[in-house]
Amino acid sequence: MFKKVLIANRGEIALRVIRACRDLGLRSVAVHSTADADALHVRFADEKVCIGPPPSRQSYLNIPALISAAEVTGADAIHPGYGFLAENAEFAEVVQKCGLTWIGPQPHVMRTMGDKVSARQAMEAAGVPVVPGTPIIETDRQAEEAIERIGLPVIIKATGGGGGRGMKIVDEPRRLLTQLAAARSEAQAGFNNPAVYLERYIGRPRHIEVQVLGDGQSAIALGERECSIQRRHQKLIEEAPSVALDDARRVELLRAARKATAAIGYRTVGTLEFLLDENKQFFFIEMNTRIQVEHTVTEAVFGVDLVREQMRLAAGDPLHLPAEMRPRGHAIELRINAEDPVTFAPSPGTITALNLPGGIGIRVDTHIYAHYRVPPFYDSLLAKLIAHGDNRNVALARVRRALDEVVVEGIKTNCDLHRRVLSHPDFIGGRFDTHFLERL
Repeated sequence: MFKKVLIANRGEIALRVIRACRDLGLRSVAVHSTADADALHVRFADEKVCIGPPPSRQSYLNIPALISAAEVTGADAIHPGYGFLAENAEFAEVVQKCGLTWIGPQPHVMRTMGDKVSARQAMEAAGVPVVPGTPIIETDRQAEEAIERIGLPVIIKATGGGGGRGMKIVDEPRRLLTQLAAARSEAQAGFNNPAVYLERYIGRPRHIEVQVLGDGQSAIALGERECSIQRRHQKLIEEAPSVALDDARRVELLRAARKATAAIGYRTVGTLEFLLDENKQFFFIEMNTRIQVEHTVTEAVFGVDLVREQMRLAAGDPLHLPAEMRPRGHAIELRINAEDPVTFAPSPGTITALNLPGGIGIRVDTHIYAHYRVPPFYDSLLAKLIAHGDNRNVALARVRRALDEVVVEGIKTNCDLHRRVLSHPDFIGGRFDTHFLERL
């Protein structure tokens, strides 16, 4: 096992990794921009290094600065968290070439699964169902032929994208080429890669993801998470297990995820994402080769520390968890963001008063504190509120109670939106899809 971990990230995930390091008896190194000098991950790490000014490109995305920080502190491993460079294969290669342990998947696997077209091909080869679609669209004629074969509506997607950027829905042939050009332009601006492909558009799907772990030889699927409550393809509420799956379909989905993870020789934790259509058929859409924001709901129902498992696997340990594990109860996570509840615009500023909830079955992962200044440079996530109970009704009651205890003054948050969702009959009854918030 390595001895000192540099955490190439900030906020609540940096604190999460620091805690796992402490549990394992490892030392931790926090990096920070000048805007984060007073952040909690900086305070609680064993060592700290300032790596640049506030803009991410000059700090958290600055590979030479991160490597230098590891060298000057004697860190022998790097954990990337999520976001920033977590799925950057070039960064992983640089880390390894410098003789450091990369706490993540192999770079070639990151490249394969980070490109949505090659990921689709890998899953098809493993026998996993994928949404009918195309390779990269090179010409307008290829796109026109594709919609004749797939049918309308279709969705245009950026091969290296995420978060909804570079995605366009086409429901009329006359709009195809205009939307194709717009998607390519967005993809180039967002990811420096204009490549796009087409998929059949599933109108009212549920977004189901499977937590997987692999040691390069074998793999396990540690249950599924329901992630259908989204706004503009950004998840807001996640829960485990999903109420949309019966036992037979769950067994089928987890078996497919386990098979796919082993087929690509995956070594670390990761997430396979699927769409579930109205006929309860599931289709692979992408893989996230990192720890997820919502990993906490899986930890709650399975009692497994996933960040600790990441570190064990990075150190070369084989999988030690049972191949078949059943969830214990139900967990729900709310993402509490610093944003205007009406316009959803970011709401940076100083938190003048703060109260965080507690009690049986409640977990809060956060990096904020009273008088903390929320900087305008980064993601708006303030906290993750997780409730666990013997069943979904208990978890719902606990998360509502906990949400009512949340006090964040001085800035705006999306807490009122969460209250509206949690009290809606369709959410309570498990009748929702990825367009739920559009109809709220």
